[in-house]
Amino acid sequence: MNDPIPTPYIELEPGRFREDSGLSYEDYVVGHVFEHRPGRTITATDNIWSSLIYLNQHPLHIDEVYASETPFKKLLVSSLVTFGIVNGMTVKTISQKAVANLGWDKVRLSGPVFVGDTLYAETTIVSKRPSATRPGEGIVTVHTVGRNQDEVRVIAFDRTLLATMSAPEDPAAGPSFRDRKRP
Repeated sequence: MNDPIPTPYIELEPGRFREDSGLSYEDYVVGHVFEHRPGRTITATDNIWSSLIYLNQHPLHIDEVYASETPFKKLLVSSLVTFGIVNGMTVKTISQKAVANLGWDKVRLSGPVFVGDTLYAETTIVSKRPSATRPGEGIVTVHTVGRNQDEVRVIAFDRTLLATMSAPEDPAAGPSFRDRKRP
């Protein structure tokens, strides 16, 4: 595939650049895979605080004595923590410029995550099409897989988002969200 790779910088004037992470609609190429780095090591604080913030008070996530008596023998990281971290790892590339997330589908938790595990993610562009109701924007679906440090798949999900077009197909649509002034 010889499609152009988006650059993370915009030259504002000679010798002056602004970081510009994320993809515009045209940059999503079906079949392309993005590895999200760096990885993220899960801490006890991540697990306990997040479990309590989400009101998930299952003792398997917050009570070491209880967890030691289960088949896992130690605290199991809450699935919402795993989901949040893996999804968050994708934002810089996949949805930094998105107008909105439209939904998550087919979330599958395929392996346990424990405090001390390091998670890595990769996202494959699955499909894209211009929006039928929002000129200058398109709908993109991606598939993300999260793995631990041993390359064991621990989570996978599909996400659909609304992306801005750099060059809308309908010139009468006016400027896209991306073309509006940003700080």
